[in-house]
Amino acid sequence: MRVLVVVMLVICVCGVVDAGNLKARATDAADMKLWYEQPAKHWQGQPLPLGNGRMGCMIFGGVEKERIQFNVDSLWTGDENLVGKKPGVSHNVSYLAEGMGFYQNFGNVYISLDGHGGAARYRRQLDLSRAVHTVSYTKEGVRFTRETFCSYPAKVIMMRLEANAPGRYSGTIALEDAHEAQTVARGARLTAKGALENGLEYESQLHVVNDGGKVTSKDGTFTFKSCNALILVLAADTSYVMDHTKGWMGEHPHKRVAARIDAASAKNYGELLKNHVADHQSLFNRLELDVGETGPAQAALPTDKRIKARGNGVNDPDLTEMLFQYGRYLLIASSRPGALPANLQGVWNDSNRPAWHCDYHSNINVQMNYWLAEPANLPECHIPLFDLWTATVPLWRKATHMHFGDVPGFTFQTVNNIFGGCGWRWNLPGSAWHAQHFWEHYAFTQDKKYLRETAYPFMKQVCHFWVDRLKELPDGGLVVPKGWSPEHGPREDGVSYDQQIIWDLFQNTIEATKALGVDSAFRDRISELHKRLVGPRIGKWGQLQEWMEDRDNPKDNHRHTSHLFAIYPGRQISPARTPEFAQAAAVSLRARGETGDARRSWTWPWRCAIWARLGDGDTARHMIDGLIKYNLLPNMIATHPPMQLDGSFGITAGICEMLVQSHAGRIDLLPALPAAWPSGKVTGMCARGGFEVDIAWDKGKLTSVRLRSKAGGKVTLHCGDKTREVVVPADEDLVVNPDVF
Repeated sequence: MRVLVVVMLVICVCGVVDAGNLKARATDAADMKLWYEQPAKHWQGQPLPLGNGRMGCMIFGGVEKERIQFNVDSLWTGDENLVGKKPGVSHNVSYLAEGMGFYQNFGNVYISLDGHGGAARYRRQLDLSRAVHTVSYTKEGVRFTRETFCSYPAKVIMMRLEANAPGRYSGTIALEDAHEAQTVARGARLTAKGALENGLEYESQLHVVNDGGKVTSKDGTFTFKSCNALILVLAADTSYVMDHTKGWMGEHPHKRVAARIDAASAKNYGELLKNHVADHQSLFNRLELDVGETGPAQAALPTDKRIKARGNGVNDPDLTEMLFQYGRYLLIASSRPGALPANLQGVWNDSNRPAWHCDYHSNINVQMNYWLAEPANLPECHIPLFDLWTATVPLWRKATHMHFGDVPGFTFQTVNNIFGGCGWRWNLPGSAWHAQHFWEHYAFTQDKKYLRETAYPFMKQVCHFWVDRLKELPDGGLVVPKGWSPEHGPREDGVSYDQQIIWDLFQNTIEATKALGVDSAFRDRISELHKRLVGPRIGKWGQLQEWMEDRDNPKDNHRHTSHLFAIYPGRQISPARTPEFAQAAAVSLRARGETGDARRSWTWPWRCAIWARLGDGDTARHMIDGLIKYNLLPNMIATHPPMQLDGSFGITAGICEMLVQSHAGRIDLLPALPAAWPSGKVTGMCARGGFEVDIAWDKGKLTSVRLRSKAGGKVTLHCGDKTREVVVPADEDLVVNPDVF
């Protein structure tokens, strides 16, 4: 494709990067490998995750006994649990557990290996760039290797066990169902199937292919002897369907599971691996980040030791890059089209009664899971969220009517399952927060068909609820009645969290109607309400008030910063347009501190993104340091505790905000660059308006800019104190001279 060069371009992009002594464009594969010198002993923070969206597994990497703990996204107990069908018990914990149910652990595969004890030169590794897990070690001069991947094209988990000498594999293989279903062996296949108390049927199958030696079965397990190599093919599924008119239940999964196993078993292992890697890299390789280079001695350490050293202040920019890419890796692994969205522990939950039900928490957690999807160039991974929320709207509408009476539109509660069931507290603006995600997907992709058919219908229904519900004050201002600032304070009128989210909803919906050229009368109505919404207020100690009443406690270190939604992920407050409110937000955030309740896995990423929006790159990077020091487990997944994915996803989004912002009607380049990243580059980061952005910088100054867009269009660029407007032709790269900034 043709490259357009805009004014005074003296040196090409590659020349700029080379001159800055930066690493080559292709990410160094060594930087994208988590590795360890010992097997995992405990699920919390030690095994390494693989996933294809619908299925996921944790690999422990034991020498004498390997464990593969696996899940399917739809294995849930519970039901629709409509609020109101049992009046007065919507906050009752026991009823909530019964109706909401829990996301479940599917089971485990155990491989016992005879004579492998006392192995040497052990290494356990997860290659993020290939989504392949390996275990290797040496015993009596023989090198043993295990390779595992979870394929999206084939919809199976595969493991290959090899050695560089023949006949060295003997032992047993067991398929364990986490719900005590019997495992049956037929031919080369183990099968376990059952049904949960809500009627959901499930099945897993494990197929074994041996090279040499012999495999026999007894009592539902396999015994193998003197094999050269083994290939294991694992598949599992449930009868869940995303359709409330069918009671969320479909056909028994047996035929689907068997077909996947049969198809994969009939193919060459190398071909399956090649297809898996190509599929993964078609998403993963879109975006590359370089914020510096780690010293050789530090880079040579295993990952757990690097995390500990970084927590103690050792500089390790490559670890920051890997942390960034890990969030992208985990979203690819737990949220692919056709699957359910990522929940609190994703497809790696190991419990049948997990913390917070391993649910979709609607007052920060599920939203944070998806903040990275658009800017980090994974828009397809956002789709499962829209699919589930769209499918559950009829249940949410019914629950809303049962609780609030005959009102238009809908909202829901804080805790949500896959059947449209919800519970705990009503999160009144929660549906409006979800509507932001529908809008953001359009804002980044400019997909008008999606906006017309999926996003706008959802947004409009949510608006109907709020048009009807807003309360008028004596001065004509409008407030949300009886709101709540999660998870902090009493229920009362005009809570800042509520006001800011409804402002965002109306703003996005107004823009949606203009983009589609529809509903002008409706647009006029919400525009009038939008102007009358009670806005942010500054309190007596200079803080952005959390409530209409000026009672914020400057010594409060509460983990939530719900009243700062307007800075991020909202766009009502910014240093450029509302500097006084931006300053008040900074005062509030500093007062929250970094100790006690504030030290949670998801607080660091949210605060990182807020500080980035406020233009304070050094403090934003300090939030990255806080996550690594206090809330990052040895396997690099964040902990709340327990392990919780929102922190891992959220920190990727926060880093995006430090380098490229596009919420204010322009693309801001390096808006919050910390001093610790003097030189670096990013390629493939996305901006609203349908743009991709590549930038490089050296000694804190921009050295190259490249834009591209499928649709093309006019865009305003901003860096430092300079602004300029450019036109990006469709399907062409536009190189912009960095000297003009």
